[in-house]
Order: sequence, then C-alpha cells, then structure tokens
Amino acid sequence: MIRYKKLGYIALNVTDVERSAHFYRDMVCLDQVGEINEDVAFLSSSSDYHNLMLNKSDKPGLKRIGFELESTKEWENAFELLKKEGYDPVEVDKEERALLKIDKAFRFRDPNGVTFEFYNKMMQRAKPYEPSPVRVLKLDHVVLRVPNLQDTVRFFNEVLNFKISDTRHKPDGEMYFAFMRCFPNPFHHSFGISQGDDLRMFHIAYKVEDINDIGIARNRLINLDVPVIFGPGRHLASGSIFMYFLDPDGLTLEYTQDMEEFPEENPREPRMLDHTLRTTDLWEGASDPRIGKVGHVEV
Repeated sequence: MIRYKKLGYIALNVTDVERSAHFYRDMVCLDQVGEINEDVAFLSSSSDYHNLMLNKSDKPGLKRIGFELESTKEWENAFELLKKEGYDPVEVDKEERALLKIDKAFRFRDPNGVTFEFYNKMMQRAKPYEPSPVRVLKLDHVVLRVPNLQDTVRFFNEVLNFKISDTRHKPDGEMYFAFMRCFPNPFHHSFGISQGDDLRMFHIAYKVEDINDIGIARNRLINLDVPVIFGPGRHLASGSIFMYFLDPDGLTLEYTQDMEEFPEENPREPRMLDHTLRTTDLWEGASDPRIGKVGHVEV
C-alpha cells in the first residue's frame, strides 16, 4: 500500500517558454526559480524548489506528473510494487535529478501511456514564498481525460492506492468521472479522471487563500484580456469555489478554494453524483467551449 505526501509538480509542454514563464509568474502569481531559458523554466508555489516545470514543445500540454511519496521507504516500496506489477519503473539519472533538485526518483507509464514520476523529497528553499496579489497556496490537482476510464480508475485505486472521493454518472448509471486523492493526503481530489474520446490533459489547479483571491484574480485576468472561461462558481463534489482561465497556449488552469478534506481513518463513502449542470456548478454558470480543449499528452 503506497502512501503519498502530495501532488508535487507538473511538467508542462509549452510553445514559448519565456512567454509562458512570464504568464505563470506575473498572472498566476507563482514564484520564478532561477533563470528562464529557451528550453526550460521552473516556478514554485511553495517552499519546494519547484512545482511547475515548463518545457519547449510544438504541442502544448502535459509532459509528466510528479507525486512526492511519504518517505524514502515508501519510495522503495512503490518501486518494487510497480516492478512486480509489470509497469517497468525506471530510475531518473543523477544529472536530471540534479536539475530537478530531487533526491530519488523513478518514472513509469500508466495504462494510457501517461508518464508519472514518484520521488522521495525535493530541495527546500530558504526564502519563504510570498505570493501577491493572488495568494496561491499550493499546486492542488490535475485532471485528465482518458479513453478507458474503468481500467484507469482501477489502476489508480487498486495498484497505486488512490482513494475514490466521489464519482459522476450518466442517466443510465455509467460512470464518466472519478475524483481521487493520493492517500493519505486529505484533500478531496489531487487527481481527477474523466471519460473522453482521446487522451488529454483537461486542466491543472492551484489552491488560493480565500474567495477574495478569486475575485482579485478574475478582475486582473479580465483587465489584461486573459480568457476567463468558467466561474466563479462552486463545485458540488468538493464544495470548492472555482474559476477557470486559459494560459497563452490555451491550456486550462483553475483557481480553487475551500476543498473538502477527508480523515485518514473512517472517511465517508464516495457518492454517486449525477451529470447535471448544478452538480458541476451549484451557481449554475455556463462554461466556455474552449475549456479543456488544448492539452496534448506526451506519450
């Protein structure tokens, strides 16, 4: 049984690293770490050396997802488990770990071919992260669309020990969305999976301090002609207030606040939720059709 600390970092592919780095620094309010170069940039939303890596590519979207495990022992156990299950984990070499400021790490592919990285710890920065004017607290979650939802949910639940918080269902009862948390991390979802026609990153999300940050962010984005494509609103499943917007490549980002938390022992059972707009947004706002449209997954 694998135990996790958190969703650690997302590696994105972007068409213009400098442009995207400036956007995530100046508009999303992340902290630039080190110099920006043509091929790569790092940004942080915590004391971690980084929580976002930007890589140059002609196909904007997801490169990989990194999860920090609870300890080095858990990292070792996870490596052996995935090796036993036939997922061929490969350790990250010393040179790349030095670039990422990570102690131990390995990578593997899920049943859809998505690259995941499990690591034991990352270098911590001495200077406190002080986000402003939008008070970003942490990298919160990532959501993927996959062509084989049932197999994907089974893999994350039964092999990787992600817990199901809630599911959403079509009128005929078929599940089309699963909210999952990397146990024993308490937050309602650090990972979401939706049924889709193809493999795609739907969005990544950052947690903010309170609703004032969402209001401040909305006005800043609109005033600078950044597309706000859904919200502000409130999700029924997690109870969180949300707002979605687009980055320069059209990738979907979310600010989220006030998400439900689960105890490690005796959590409530997952709920079967319907497919209505009110379940998506208790305030019943409409979303822009551009939401989740751009998000190529590197496989």
